[in-house]
Amino acid sequence: MYDILEYVKGIETTNINVQKEVEKYIDNLTKPVGALGELEEIVIRLAGIQETKKIMIDKKIVIIMCADNGVYDEGISECPQDVTQQVTYNFTRGITGINRMTTFSKSDIHVIDIGVKGEIASPLVHNKKIREGTFNMCQEPAMTREEAVKAIQIGIEAVESLIDQGYQVFGTGEMGVGNTTTSAAVLGVLTGEDLENVAGKGSGVKEDTFNRKINAIKTAIEQNNPSKEDVIDVLAKVGGFDLAGLCGVFIGAAKNKKAVVIDGFISAVAALCAYKIEPKCAHYMFPSHMSKETGMSVAMKALGMTPYFHVGMRLGEGTGCTLTFQLMDMALHTLYTMATFEEAAIEKENYIGIWK
Repeated sequence: MYDILEYVKGIETTNINVQKEVEKYIDNLTKPVGALGELEEIVIRLAGIQETKKIMIDKKIVIIMCADNGVYDEGISECPQDVTQQVTYNFTRGITGINRMTTFSKSDIHVIDIGVKGEIASPLVHNKKIREGTFNMCQEPAMTREEAVKAIQIGIEAVESLIDQGYQVFGTGEMGVGNTTTSAAVLGVLTGEDLENVAGKGSGVKEDTFNRKINAIKTAIEQNNPSKEDVIDVLAKVGGFDLAGLCGVFIGAAKNKKAVVIDGFISAVAALCAYKIEPKCAHYMFPSHMSKETGMSVAMKALGMTPYFHVGMRLGEGTGCTLTFQLMDMALHTLYTMATFEEAAIEKENYIGIWK
């Protein structure tokens, strides 16, 4: 079996010396120190990740993990389960939210079938299917430990293959009916938060459906008794193939020193799993938006992060990542084309005095 714990030992922190050099350069631009806030922090972090002042973020891609969940049988969703298969196929047609947003942000998508029920006849969907959906976690563990490790490995290998194709920045997306249920279960176990604080209504579920969702999560946790100290055990018992796959994307990006953007709730829980396996993974993560899903603030707090955008989104698919891709582009363009005090022939002390 692939040794995830051995693999993460190779993850390093970002280059602090390069970050300090870039910060010093930014502080000498014609503006008050820190005046561009998170834009400055983004550029400094990217420099530390790439270990160079010559940051390159021309090629960006969102990896979308698609899978079904056996817990669907508990009546936890208003969506027909075959929506997973149909939307996964629609990614190849260029008609979904993520398609339009990556087109606008000049980025790409990489769609992986890691556990969708049914076959998807398209060469644009990468078939890495472990099984046609997880088991019903209310009756048995969602997957075996070996399957959880395999899913993480699929995420790692996807990142490494795309790096070989020249991609420099990664986004994380997913598609899977019922995956807010599995994500809430995993988040509840890892943080110890009450389920009412981590489980939301997902895709607009009715009250009785929501109650079944809460009961399903409680049942699954009680029956499977996952160990919060063992992330792989948690993923295997109450998680999903998509969650585990995205966990692998975060780990693979960190190991290969690439920036990786967190999308919404499911993506944030996957990021937390990677962080719990190896905390240094967080050095490579960038939060995008504050999803409207109930557990998002819990996940962000556990990661110690604050999302850049608050725009009421909860679509998933990696759509929030495209916003951050554009923010990165703007930050880099602005801070690397502004004049320094010397170039502007301005005395720094006099200029800063304007804002006092």
